[in-house]
Amino acid sequence: ILIEKAIEWMYRQHISIVVIGHIDSGKSTITGRIIYHCGGIDKRQVDNFDKLSQGLGIFSFKYAWVVDKLRAERERGITIDISKWRIELNNHTFTIIDTPGHRDFIKNMITGTSQADVGLLVVPAAEDEFEFGMHKNGQTREHALLAFTMGVKQLVIAVSKMDSARYSQHRFVGIVERVTKYLQKVGFKSQNLSFVPVSGWIGDNMIDTSENMPWWDGPTLVEALDNMKVPPRNIDKPLRIPIHDVYKIGGIGIVPVGRVETGVITTGMVVSFAPSQITAQVKSIEMHHSPLHIASHGDIIGFNVDNGTMNDIKRGYVCSDATNDPAVACDSFIAHIIVLNHPGRIYVGYTPVVDCHTSHIPCKIEELKQRFDKYSGKVLEDNPQFVKTGDAFAAVMVPQKKMVIEPFKLYPSLGRFVVRDLRKTIAVGVIKSVTKLAS
Repeated sequence: ILIEKAIEWMYRQHISIVVIGHIDSGKSTITGRIIYHCGGIDKRQVDNFDKLSQGLGIFSFKYAWVVDKLRAERERGITIDISKWRIELNNHTFTIIDTPGHRDFIKNMITGTSQADVGLLVVPAAEDEFEFGMHKNGQTREHALLAFTMGVKQLVIAVSKMDSARYSQHRFVGIVERVTKYLQKVGFKSQNLSFVPVSGWIGDNMIDTSENMPWWDGPTLVEALDNMKVPPRNIDKPLRIPIHDVYKIGGIGIVPVGRVETGVITTGMVVSFAPSQITAQVKSIEMHHSPLHIASHGDIIGFNVDNGTMNDIKRGYVCSDATNDPAVACDSFIAHIIVLNHPGRIYVGYTPVVDCHTSHIPCKIEELKQRFDKYSGKVLEDNPQFVKTGDAFAAVMVPQKKMVIEPFKLYPSLGRFVVRDLRKTIAVGVIKSVTKLAS
């Protein structure tokens, strides 16, 4: 009966979409305009943002301020934290997740992307800005790679700032060719990519077809988003909810927030939180301030529990059904890893940060087990002394703090990870097996 209810709930066609791209590519402006035109915020508030931004001498920020709420974000003109908004289109209800493009806040970008089904990659057409983002260390390239690694397989690519490129079809076609080539190299399939030329500030091809680009006969940005497909939902597996945030609300209590990655959660269910292993009963569930009795895979929810403190439940922890394969912390894990970009050799003892779902934990390489061909899987060397850029290898890794992960085969969202060091992505991997921490 529980699964039947979840299937019925799933037919709402809810999709979570993450907005990614290089800093200053126009992500927040595009996101803010979509939210405004879809009724997520009223005209009076946008007009107020317009007056405030003009007072600071930054005339093009009125839509960006819809999603950039922190004082530091508005003063610096950049996104720092992630924000979530709900919009309804003809085919789907969307949760839009706006993420920062600045390298200093890449952890927040990874956390936001880990909660998404699909992605909106914003690529600027302005002179030099596109080339800078597609440079070897550009955030356009890194964001696309991180999105694919974290499970995003469908992308709409908004080629923004077309007004700065004088609405040039030649410029647009050149960007499409270069970005498509890179995305296919990362692993995206061409049938899952959709390009739209837009101007977030002017509004070209955002909601309505633009007269400034008569050569474009494809969909508007909103139409392209509404044409995306709902990914398969894992509702028959045990519950897993990586925690993104925790709030303490007066008169209500503790409210963890996260995305249901597998299974279903209902009011009255007894859940546990790992690695603290406390148990609590779910008193209520909300999604975008609307009460629910049940939530399933793909839903980003807040849920009130009757036990625990801010020290017992934190970002990176995992909520699960206390009576059905509850999650626990791991002692070590075996992973298959591909080194993408490291300046030197990697030896046993190397301890980078592993970003898996909403957790960011240093993990030490305890043993290099094998080096293998990344295409065929053929073992090339047992117990290699070191590995380097371009190598694929199997390793035993030990988290330096309590960490909750799962084998990729059982729980994909909790079994894939990014390895970061030197302020950049150096490797990606999947978890093959996990040794659980003794109780």
